Amino acid sequence: MSAGWFRRRFLPGGPGGPLPAAPRSPRPRASPVPYRRPRFLRGSASGPAAPDGPRRPDARPVRCPARGRALPWNAGYAEIINAEKSEFNEDQAACGKLSIRRCEFGPEEDQEWLTLCPEEFLTGHYWALFDGHGGPAAAILAANTLHSCLRRQLEAIGEGMVATPPPMHLSGRCVCPSDPQFVEEKGIRTEDLVIGALENAFQECDEVIRRELEASGQVGGCTALVAVSLKGKLYVANAGDSRAILVRRDEVQPLSSEFTPETERQRIQQLAFVYPELLADEFTRLEFPRRLKGDDLGQKVLFRDYYMSGWSYKCVEKSDLKYPLIHGQGRQARLLGTLAVSRGLGDHQLRVLDTNIHLKPFLLSVPQVTVLDLDQLELQEEDVVVMATDGLWDVLSNEQVAQLVRSFLPGNREDPHRFSELAKMLIHSTQAKDGSPTGEEQVSYDDVSVFVIPLYSQSQGSSGH
Repeated sequence: MSAGWFRRRFLPGGPGGPLPAAPRSPRPRASPVPYRRPRFLRGSASGPAAPDGPRRPDARPVRCPARGRALPWNAGYAEIINAEKSEFNEDQAACGKLSIRRCEFGPEEDQEWLTLCPEEFLTGHYWALFDGHGGPAAAILAANTLHSCLRRQLEAIGEGMVATPPPMHLSGRCVCPSDPQFVEEKGIRTEDLVIGALENAFQECDEVIRRELEASGQVGGCTALVAVSLKGKLYVANAGDSRAILVRRDEVQPLSSEFTPETERQRIQQLAFVYPELLADEFTRLEFPRRLKGDDLGQKVLFRDYYMSGWSYKCVEKSDLKYPLIHGQGRQARLLGTLAVSRGLGDHQLRVLDTNIHLKPFLLSVPQVTVLDLDQLELQEEDVVVMATDGLWDVLSNEQVAQLVRSFLPGNREDPHRFSELAKMLIHSTQAKDGSPTGEEQVSYDDVSVFVIPLYSQSQGSSGH
């Protein structure tokens, strides 16, 4: 790192420290985003932890929906607050039915009638987890907003989703007789329209979060993991380090990839190569096995750049001693020494401490979308999708979660609330209690939120047509 950056970060009052900011005229601000838990937890039996004394990991209450409150597909849900990492549970969750209205092209008066008398065109279902950082505001906004953004995006392409293949012109107009051939050659399918709708919805939601947080003077960001059922397919969209897996009798299938500074190293380094001004001459984009020291000057050391998946050697120069763009290993890896994820929503005001370097240019709000064709699977009664924030996966592997699922569900088939009970058991398995089902002493001090979505009953009939 440069001496100037070190002075500003660690010696704010010393030479080279930042000048006091000029006073700004006050402007009216919107009300802060109110803190709340998911609506479907209203009436749940568990209450907050005891106010006296610190929250011990094994004493934190696990909350789940009240008995009698059914979630889509009879899904299960449970959550636990962090062990005093922050005042609030920064995870948020949402789920519900998606009702897609038909949008047609026609005279203006017809459009007005369609708006006043909407026809339900397609229906689907939606489950989402948002893991906030820098406060709960961004996660709350995302939970309140993303499903509406997605519904609008799906309604805008509704007619295209019922044609095979999708038409070149949404209005049905044929400008070129070869249009269907061009669409077919591109391999465009109906599911590609849904994927595009999810990608656009994430972008729209990110912009809503920017406006709302700027207006209210709040900050923060969140990861987003969303599952959408539509026309016999399950779409899993992920931006961040939450995770979804499909658990079946004989296999575990990952349905998402985690986006961290390490997994997206080459994309982040390439951006710094194309736009070096983003680093403000304070960071080096190159990666080294460890932080370089003055004694390394002139030595040939291992390194890699944005175009490299392998490693090579270079002679260390003075510029290589700057703080690395990506520093740390595994869960400790940080982008610009600040953030542990490389995709998500929000964080528009986030800067490196005591600098004017923004992190947002390096962050993507675009999700990776995985499609699961439920109609093509021979589903069994215990086949489920497990979605959870990173607090679960920090201490449990995919195989450990699958083992817990397989050991719990067969013996609880008569319990109508078994999927929420399973979600609770998964969380309890992260709390280092004696007799842990995994046989290991493990603890997660983070917020943990879990959806368990059963698939079998949906395969026996319509799944959103």
